[in-house]
Amino acid sequence: MLSRVADAIYWMNRYIERAENYARFLDVNFNLSLELPPDLEEQWRPLIVTTGDLELFESLFENVGKSNVIYFLGFDEKNANSIYSSIIMARENARSVRPEITKEVWEQINYLYYLVKDGLSKKLWRRKDPRSFFIEIKKGCQLLYGIIDATFSRNDGWHFGKIGQLIERADKTSRVLDVKYHMLLPTPVAVGSPLDLIHWAALLKSVSAYDMYRKKNGKLVPAAISEFLILDKVFPRSILRCLVQAEYSLRLISGSGEGYSNNAEKQLGLLKSQLEYADINDIFAAGLHEFLDGLQEKLNGISTAVFETFFSIDNIMKSR
Repeated sequence: MLSRVADAIYWMNRYIERAENYARFLDVNFNLSLELPPDLEEQWRPLIVTTGDLELFESLFENVGKSNVIYFLGFDEKNANSIYSSIIMARENARSVRPEITKEVWEQINYLYYLVKDGLSKKLWRRKDPRSFFIEIKKGCQLLYGIIDATFSRNDGWHFGKIGQLIERADKTSRVLDVKYHMLLPTPVAVGSPLDLIHWAALLKSVSAYDMYRKKNGKLVPAAISEFLILDKVFPRSILRCLVQAEYSLRLISGSGEGYSNNAEKQLGLLKSQLEYADINDIFAAGLHEFLDGLQEKLNGISTAVFETFFSIDNIMKSR
């Protein structure tokens, strides 16, 4: 497979996963905001902080209000990570490799493209309740995942797409956990209160983990929730599960058995092993926020290693 094609499929999946996760964050946070005073900064600022775009946001807006955050994360063309920008970039990557993807995948990406275009033109962020838009984005992205799984051969292209999707998913699961940390900063006395439990429940719902968590653990306990989202071996959105599946696809592409044959496999394997032997009590003792920060840096390092190993022209030429 051409490195250009693999790169486009990898990023097509990453952008779709990013758009779906942003829709999840906004939908759940909007629901939670209905129980709180309007435009409460402590409710909306953490979303901007954990996406890593606070500096850009503050250069564009004077205050962290509900409408501004929904526009910035959902529709802002100046924000390269917004739902709108992610869908546009996913379609552009799909268009560049149109002969390599199926007709059904292309049609679904076009549906999402026109959905966000319509949302921008109608200024949906100004509506009293924009949740129907976020729900359509989530459904549209999930349908696309199903179409890809149902129509793609399990070749290198499919595996590159899975790696992109899973690295993005692991990153966003870590960031949604970090949202909770930033929500607690202004109000540490709220820890253990009914409002605190509402926040933890909302966090689980934002990654569709609420039902599976309750089946496994029952009560809402911060350490157990964190352990479930970071270290659970079977829940599909846990960070460890994402890394296990990504490593499987990476090994099939590389054709390696034990050990590693390139830097991408090495970095991914090291992080996966670290989580396999991690203990949630040790993570909390060292600091959950610090752990998640380090985790995000390592995920960025894995993404860079995937690029340098498979997509960089210089490295590909050196390996020949």
